[in-house]
Amino acid sequence: MTRQTQPEPCAPEHVTFELNGDVISQWVSPATTLLDILRGSGRITSARAGCRIGRCGACTVLLNGQAVPGCLVMAWQVSGCTVETAEGLAEASDFAQVRDALATESALQCGYCTPGVAVSLVSGLRQQQNGDVVDLEEAVAGNLCRCTGYGGLKRAIAVLTETSSET
Repeated sequence: MTRQTQPEPCAPEHVTFELNGDVISQWVSPATTLLDILRGSGRITSARAGCRIGRCGACTVLLNGQAVPGCLVMAWQVSGCTVETAEGLAEASDFAQVRDALATESALQCGYCTPGVAVSLVSGLRQQQNGDVVDLEEAVAGNLCRCTGYGGLKRAIAVLTETSSET
């Protein structure tokens, strides 16, 4: 008779990263995602658990300046990185532009997807290649909204494109 041994449980890992200007340092399970930390000990409410498979954009954050779905980033991957959420971007001028355009054009309704859309648009503004509508449409291509027909979002993008070309 062959004796089987139990596999060793995965050891917790220590992660340290910057979240909206504050240092987060904690031990996490290898299965912990960035979204788990944000919603848990990070006390971030803007990054929301929608699909948890990276398809809806509700958990979008900036990781070293790049828009990413927090549900697909493993906690161990963020060590030494900078993470910004809608809360951390609230005072940024480009975030104010996005917020104002979304509100003016009534681009969103219930608000569940709003922070992810706003963070994606900020990323798009910061990384515009051509300074046109296509750049911002691509920036929000991974963000889904179940409440709107996207007409208001397209109008907000047009406003943002006009504003960014004026500066």
